Amino acid sequence: MIRDITLGQYYPADSILHKLDPRVKLVTTLVFLTALFLVNSWWGYLAATLFLAGVIRLSKVPFKFMIRGLKAILMILMITVVFNLFLTPGERVLVQFWKLKITDTGLRTAAFMAVRLIYLIIGSSVMTLTTTPNDLTDGMESLLGPLKKLRVPVHEIAMMMSIALRFIPILMEETDKIMKAQMARGADFEHGNLIQKAKNLVPLLVPLFISAFQRAHDLAMAMEARCYRGGEGRTKMKPLAYQRKDYAAYGAAACFLGVIIAVRVVL
Repeated sequence: MIRDITLGQYYPADSILHKLDPRVKLVTTLVFLTALFLVNSWWGYLAATLFLAGVIRLSKVPFKFMIRGLKAILMILMITVVFNLFLTPGERVLVQFWKLKITDTGLRTAAFMAVRLIYLIIGSSVMTLTTTPNDLTDGMESLLGPLKKLRVPVHEIAMMMSIALRFIPILMEETDKIMKAQMARGADFEHGNLIQKAKNLVPLLVPLFISAFQRAHDLAMAMEARCYRGGEGRTKMKPLAYQRKDYAAYGAAACFLGVIIAVRVVL
């Protein structure tokens, strides 16, 4: 399960998506996530499916590797589907168990929520899998640049978000190592009731937190040793510059959003 989390990881490949400007990928991802909340029909989800399938194909990231991250949200997905399935009122009752009812509206809402959550995770994973943490930092800093006039610490915010994304796979790998070490010493993380499983996590969480704090301290000391003082006056070795393929990607994202809005208005 630990190795199944793909959010925050980078998958190196020679694809068009990897070569796009990070600002384009950030904006396109935001457009895609926004469009998912505008969808209210199966035609809209069909358009989202075609768009997402095309992006995944262009990324050259194996589809099995990409959907592997869905295992981490399986429980959340099931809870969301069950709650929407049984607690959404509707005009026509399809199935009834005691006081629990499954209506046509509840079934439709549960299906929409399940697809929406899956697409949210996959869409976000595509961005992180095709963009390095450094590029993400530069892209976010550039997009948030106008906020500097309001004295918002844009560089520091972008740096914190990039470090947080970078630490996800590192902490997952550390968790996997600690879990295997504890299991070799006789720890059991799979059997027992919910309370017992929670207690069994103590020998896992304590060294994990200690390791996380140590890594954060080492990173802070390394940044101070290199006289890091934030983004004021810093230059870029590779300044961001738009190319034709970036404008084409913006156009594709705008067309996709236009199709979603048109489907919502018409249907």
